[in-house]
This record gives sequence, C-alpha cells and structure tokens, in this order.
Amino acid sequence: MGAAGRLIGTNGIRLHVLEFGAGPTSILLHGFPEGSYAWEDLAVRIAHGGRRVLVPDQRGYNQSDKPPNIASYDSETISRDVLGLIDASGSEHADLIGHDWGGHIAWWTAARYPQRIRRLVVINAAHPRVMSRNILLNPRQTLKSYYIFVLQIPWIPEWILSRNCFARMLKQIRPNASAISSAEAERYIAAWSVPRAFPSMINWYRAAFRAFPFRLDEARIRVPTLLIWGAQDQFLERSLAQQSIDWCDRGRVVYLEDATHWVHHEQPEEVARLIVDFLAAPDRGTLS
Repeated sequence: MGAAGRLIGTNGIRLHVLEFGAGPTSILLHGFPEGSYAWEDLAVRIAHGGRRVLVPDQRGYNQSDKPPNIASYDSETISRDVLGLIDASGSEHADLIGHDWGGHIAWWTAARYPQRIRRLVVINAAHPRVMSRNILLNPRQTLKSYYIFVLQIPWIPEWILSRNCFARMLKQIRPNASAISSAEAERYIAAWSVPRAFPSMINWYRAAFRAFPFRLDEARIRVPTLLIWGAQDQFLERSLAQQSIDWCDRGRVVYLEDATHWVHHEQPEEVARLIVDFLAAPDRGTLS
C-alpha cells in the first residue's frame, strides 16, 4: 500500500501530507526531530485496519512551509493546522494520534476542540498541564528537560545541529543501528538538510518557552484516550503518564516496559495493534 504525497492548505500555510487507505479519518502527528516519513510503517498498519490515514510533515518540517517568526509555532496555532487538515479531509471529526511534540499538539487539540476529535492516542507525551507542572516542581523532570532551556539560545543550537551531527541524532532515535536502513537514514538526513529546517524545528521549543507554563484554559480531555508509554523513556519521568491520564474522563495508559521514548520504532507491531484495537472498539463510556 503506497502513500500519495500532496500539499494541503491549512491555517494560512501549506503542509506536505502523505495519505494511506480509505475509511474514517485518522491523523498521525510526528514529534521532534522526525517527519511524515517516520510514520509510514505505522500508517500502513492502521490503514489496513480500515482507515484513511493522513500523515503531515508538521509546520517547519521537511517539505511543509516554514514560517520565519517564533510566534508561528505556538501550540494553539499548530492545533489549528490540525483542524484545517480535518476540514480538508471532508470529515466532521478525526482520530488523532501523536508522539512527542505531536502528542503535545494532540492533547492540546483534543482539549480545545473535543467536538472535532473522535478518539485520541498519545505516545510518550505528557498532558500540557502535567508537563509544565513537572518541569517547574519535579527536579528529576527539570533535569531531564535541560535541553529545552539550551534550545532558547539564539543561533547556536541550530549551528551545532547542522554541523555534521546527523549520525548522532539518528543514534538517539534508532539506538539499534540494525533497525534503520540506509534508505531510511537518507530520508531523515534529507529532511534535516532542507533550508530553514533546523531553525523552524527549534522554534517549537522557543514558542513554548515564551508561553510557559503552557496556557490551556480548558484542560480536561473529554474524548476516549489511549496513552502508550515506553517505560524506559530517557526524557520523561514515568509518573507523568498516570498524571496525564488523570486529566481524562475516559482514558487508560499502557506501559511497554522494555521500550524507550521511541517505542513506535522499537515495538511497531504492538503499538499498531494497540492503536487499531482502540480505534475499532465500541464506545461503552468507560475504557478498561
């Protein structure tokens, strides 16, 4: 099952979007420093479950538009990108699946626009209220999030990232070298090499820092929610998972004990199974 890539206009910009399958709409949101290409295996598996899957390069990434100003990367603005994709799909609502920063945007969109989201799946990303509280009050999480503060320095982070450190970044995402082919590695490197890519990717962190703590007036998650959590996450404390589910009216967390932050690459079959089963399950009011 191949992917058709096209540009979709949304919220004043154009996003490059891969599309798989047919049926009810699901949207996959990648995190830092990935792109639509990182989701292809999972998108195919979800599409085989009878769904139309849209996989954008989020704003600032790969083949999508890269607005130059930091304010263009705040959470509310990016959330409206997602609403535009739902509109472009011709659907009233969609299932939303996100990892890392994509998970943050998924939480945000479901909280702000629950009428547009049927079901929510988040992979290793904390609810915005939980994330900001733990960065402020949990010393262990503050230490793990040190890089957020480093990325606020002008120019230097993108200069460092662009100076031949691609192999190191790939090693972070795919610790097992055998898990990534040379063709996949080339796609990551090509995306990171696009002009203005690194400043745009880092601007997500800078925009969030300017709005810190994350402002989210209505924070409860009303839609059915599945949180998948690689328990060996090197960036997020395990306790953030249950704290996040506590913000959900109908939610559950599944821990994959041997996986890290990159659980969707390390255990793709299990992650796909959990998502497909969750999206297909009847809504009985309470998740178990």
